[in-house]
Amino acid sequence: MAELKIGRITLGMCQTNFYFLYLEGCNEVIAVDPADKGAYLFDTLKKHNFTVGAILLTHGHFDHIWGCNELRELSGAKVYAYKEEEEVLLSERLNVSSGVGSPYTVKADYLLEDNEEFELCGIKEKLIATPGHTKGSCCYYEKKEEVLMSGDTLFCRSVGRSDFPTGNGRVLAESIRQKLFCLP
Repeated sequence: MAELKIGRITLGMCQTNFYFLYLEGCNEVIAVDPADKGAYLFDTLKKHNFTVGAILLTHGHFDHIWGCNELRELSGAKVYAYKEEEEVLLSERLNVSSGVGSPYTVKADYLLEDNEEFELCGIKEKLIATPGHTKGSCCYYEKKEEVLMSGDTLFCRSVGRSDFPTGNGRVLAESIRQKLFCLP
């Protein structure tokens, strides 16, 4: 079985981490949170002989979605998100994009359930609902390699903020305690 590889590009006004996952020897990637400049991400991946097979969103805040529609259009990839985040993705107010002067929305092609397991680009993933940063924040877990894509739910020695619309600090702490601390 091919080894899971992870690439990262940091970009945008919030210095958001865009990740791409792929199997060693494979050129198709899963794009996670296309932060900004979808054409730049597409061209950079293409320059390294990668194609985008799917786009995963951990939540709908502007700094994680601004590049999504452009990357989807250029790559033809489908967008996946947790079903509870649909309202945030579709609201310029809730995703805070109107508040920073560049209104933006994304309509996911597929809305996933909590604990739903799926396979994209040969990589098996599980959606773990972790509300609190937003009401529909989620993480994606790849069990074999024990890799968690946490978006803004969890940082090194910190957690995502919970003071934006639909955020809740108590719920965020509970999500981390109940859903993430039990992982290996």
